[in-house]
Amino acid sequence: MSIDGDRYAILTGDLKTDDQSDTRGIGDRIRAIREEKGFSHEQMANLTGFDVDLLSRIEKGDLKPPIGVLVKLSRALDSAFSRLLSGVGNRFYSITRKDERKLVSRSTSPKGKKLYTYQSLAPEVQGRHMESLIVTLEENPFQEMSVHDGEEFIFVLEKDVLVRIGEDLFELGPGDSVYYLSTMPHMIAARKDHAVILAVIYSGEASGGGGS
Repeated sequence: MSIDGDRYAILTGDLKTDDQSDTRGIGDRIRAIREEKGFSHEQMANLTGFDVDLLSRIEKGDLKPPIGVLVKLSRALDSAFSRLLSGVGNRFYSITRKDERKLVSRSTSPKGKKLYTYQSLAPEVQGRHMESLIVTLEENPFQEMSVHDGEEFIFVLEKDVLVRIGEDLFELGPGDSVYYLSTMPHMIAARKDHAVILAVIYSGEASGGGGS
């Protein structure tokens, strides 16, 4: 299945891949919630298994954490995953025009490799338990796997994507999709150069802890 340029543009709009996002936003939110809870970096390290230096780099905005890392941090902070990712919403529904999307973040691995850039499609909805994202994937030569709570649905929009779930490796093209439990070790990346996907992520969180 292929998607021609006009149809693809209708689906995705203008996918910006520069650094015009709020690069400090996620780190600032994590620091604010950690301080609100009265946790030190050492306590967070014990709760998450991440070292203090990594946590400090995330809060300073030097490292943009992958989604799996954000899910683990939200659990440790007893805060909604969506609050860390894109802030607290204030609406009961959200209509997002393709030219009104806000670039949320560029994510990098702990090894410093850029992994993906993502846009949140409904950050204004209060009390949401899912995040819908347009994601521009990069290659992942280190094949770094992620494990966290929740479930994920991926629909490929452009180019080819590699998906590893446990020991199984799949190559998906435009129009292909995959649904998996995030508790399975998994990795998703562009097969070559970059690819674009629609990702719907349910973090498996309780409704408490910030109510975003």
